[in-house]
Amino acid sequence: MAHSYRQPGTVLTDHRFTVPLDHTRPDGERIELYAREVVASGKDPATLPWLLYLEGGPGFGARRFIGRQAWLERALADYRVLLLDQRGTGRSTPVNRQTLPLRGTPAQQAEYLAHFRSDSIVRDAEAIRPGLTGGAPWTVLGQSFGGFCATHYLSTAPEGLAAALITGGLPSLAATAEEVYEAAYPRVERKNLAHYARYPMDVERARRIASHLAERPAELPGGYRLTVEAFQSLGLLLGSGDGSHQLHYLLEDAFVPTPAGPALSDAFLEGARALLSFAGHPLYALVHEAIYAQDPAVPTAWAAERVRAGHPRFDAAKTLAGDEPLLFTGETIHPWHFTADPSLAPLRETAELLAARTGWGPLYDPERLAANEVPVAAAVYHDDMYVDTAHSLHTARAVRGLRTWVTDEFEHDGVRAGGPRVLDRLLALVRDEA
Repeated sequence: MAHSYRQPGTVLTDHRFTVPLDHTRPDGERIELYAREVVASGKDPATLPWLLYLEGGPGFGARRFIGRQAWLERALADYRVLLLDQRGTGRSTPVNRQTLPLRGTPAQQAEYLAHFRSDSIVRDAEAIRPGLTGGAPWTVLGQSFGGFCATHYLSTAPEGLAAALITGGLPSLAATAEEVYEAAYPRVERKNLAHYARYPMDVERARRIASHLAERPAELPGGYRLTVEAFQSLGLLLGSGDGSHQLHYLLEDAFVPTPAGPALSDAFLEGARALLSFAGHPLYALVHEAIYAQDPAVPTAWAAERVRAGHPRFDAAKTLAGDEPLLFTGETIHPWHFTADPSLAPLRETAELLAARTGWGPLYDPERLAANEVPVAAAVYHDDMYVDTAHSLHTARAVRGLRTWVTDEFEHDGVRAGGPRVLDRLLALVRDEA
């Protein structure tokens, strides 16, 4: 039974569904999905078309809005919105160190997690759509990885879509994980240099912290082991609208005087823990490279770790031996994550098996996309740190009728930072196309 309740300006309704774990075996094991419906107060939901929101990630549940925050304000003017926790996230059969042992051995866990990519997420959406919409197609809004899912949707089930809106999430249709990361490192370096140009005092601060950690790795609250490599991974911040400023404020609080000499402050360590821990989204670390796997014969094999070796400017030891600025890294997952982070450590063998896995299937159908008839609009951010702009524009040209809005006004999180304005622009594009 669905339960409804209210927040300022909205009526919320909880929905639960069961779907097959493996959609190729509909009579096999089933898992539970959770979604939250949002309707503007005073509107009759029966008169509104549906908009399905797919969060970025992978591994993040749908954002928990309060009232009409961000883009939701604009969406509620026209739509009945469904915020879906993708399988394995939020309240949809969550995947973590506590639940995965229920699956059995690490090999059994890895086999289970092979069903948590965009192909399964889209089939989940198609399984629940008829019961919600009466069979009518709905509009999908995909942010980041949610845009990857929307592109898969267009490839495999376009009949379920009235329109597709993509923000910072047009994937390459063919790039391997290695190619994705090779394209990423120059972008991440640019973001580092832009940060240091804005905050030149952070050059010495970052080098000092890294030198300290090279001699004495720190233990963060909760047991996370802060090494130099883990410290560098704070560069993930540099791809968001205010991330450079967040990083600056974190670095300026790094050291305090103590009777034993300067030490990393509790405030810094707690701030770093909140940014680095995967406790709230372990699925991100487990399947991050698998979202790019499409060749059945080729494993991902820790692609980011292998690619990093070819970019010596990101080698902290070499940097500290000289006088160059320390470079922070970006959206990459490495084997050391599964030793440093207590929320991932019990899943290390599972992660190794996923990295070695073969048999991944293709995620996109270029021929079907070339014949696309669904109105599609995509916001492409000019120098997106997380999703390569050149890859996105190449895909945009490959999808028939897709209209792009290329902007340097926002970073990757533009649909959050720009809110109603970003969504309004995309809606105008698809409606003009339709």
